[in-house]
Amino acid sequence: MSDSSPLPPVRLHPEAELARDALSTPLLSRAARLARWAGPDTRVDAGGGLVDEQLPEAAEVLGLDGEDAAAYASEAWRVALDTGLVEIVDEDEGTVATGEDLALLTAGSPHDVLAVWQGALETVLADASVPDLEGLEDALDEAGEVDFAQLEWDPAGEAEFLDGVLRNLYLLTVSEDGPGDSPVPLPALAASMIVPSDMGEPTNDVLEQVSDAMMRLDDQFRLLAPVGLVEYQPVDEALMADADEEPAAPVDDVDVARYGMVRMTPLGLYGLRARLLEAGLAAPAVGDLADKGADALLDGTAAFGQSAAQAETEQWLARREPLAAARELLAAARGADAGAPLRRLRCQQALSLVGTEAEPALRDVLDDPELGGLARVWLTERGATEVPAPSEAMIFWLTIDTIAAQLAAEGNSEELRALVQGLAAQHGGFFAAAWRVDHPATADVLEAMGRLHPDKRIAKEARKAAFKARSQQGD
Repeated sequence: MSDSSPLPPVRLHPEAELARDALSTPLLSRAARLARWAGPDTRVDAGGGLVDEQLPEAAEVLGLDGEDAAAYASEAWRVALDTGLVEIVDEDEGTVATGEDLALLTAGSPHDVLAVWQGALETVLADASVPDLEGLEDALDEAGEVDFAQLEWDPAGEAEFLDGVLRNLYLLTVSEDGPGDSPVPLPALAASMIVPSDMGEPTNDVLEQVSDAMMRLDDQFRLLAPVGLVEYQPVDEALMADADEEPAAPVDDVDVARYGMVRMTPLGLYGLRARLLEAGLAAPAVGDLADKGADALLDGTAAFGQSAAQAETEQWLARREPLAAARELLAAARGADAGAPLRRLRCQQALSLVGTEAEPALRDVLDDPELGGLARVWLTERGATEVPAPSEAMIFWLTIDTIAAQLAAEGNSEELRALVQGLAAQHGGFFAAAWRVDHPATADVLEAMGRLHPDKRIAKEARKAAFKARSQQGD
């Protein structure tokens, strides 16, 4: 998780709801039951694990049977120990007692419960990074340490790979153009880690790496599902029945599902965001800015998608009186720096959510060269009377400011391309006048219009106007 690029904001469920989800996860609920069962007669080995003789009883307490019952019981006990639900009283005797943190699951706050669950998650993530190591005893060196090179296992690399996969799944889940609550096909997730973004048709070698990664992830997600990080539909075992035959490529949605489908749960989003923050990554959540000033809101939502920006703004407005909020937003929207156009766009979008109580704040800035244009738009849209008509200079300034904001928010999008074409079509002398606009972004906007317009003649006009604007700025 070394990538420091900011992630899109996540919409977290309330902590009380997440805490209930955590308590109902199979692994934490089993760990809690074993912690309540543990007593003076419970014995553990030197590593803190239940001794073999106790595993059948522990499995029975959990209502488990079958050949994997002892393994599940052992895993639940390890989680109970790692999270403080049980404690070792005497290492020599191998005796245990109920841990202090067990009470947090019933009497603690939702945040306390989630902290215990987070500890369980860390235990499972550590286990998931360890492959099924055959020949472990043969790989011990003279000092009794594991020779990882002999096992062809890189512990740090395995952990980094799993972290990268989970980060990609998180990014897919929280992105506005991602699948959202829909599951992600395991082949796509594996490919996101293996296939270079600029590669056209993957080579056979790359496809083989993707297939290997899928099998690793299938094992790992089977471990991660019981702790509630993900919901997982495993790879159909029939696809792996013949080890000498490559499975055919999926042909439809039903077939794709046979290759594994994974979805990050709301609880998983909470837990992974906590890990991302701890690793030093920027991982915002909707609501982070609700108690901050308008300047923080406008700057903070600059990189948000439209839907997330609106959700964040709605929470910010809910804590303020409309008129005071409007005045604060307008004051924060001023400026001639590179980020100012996008701040004003976010301000305009925020003001669209405010009722007519804010009208005095908008009338106060009608003569402001930076805010007068958007104030007129707001007042006119609400049917206000006695709204002065904008000057031609204000119209052109607002146009340049709006395009500069769209460029910052979306880049060379199709929507912006359509806007540029519409402007050039409606105003035959647009470029002859636009280069004179006293706006810091005039030259950049005109250059962008030259790139975006499909008509070569009009694009050339835009570039010439941009040259004039830049020459004027240099005077």
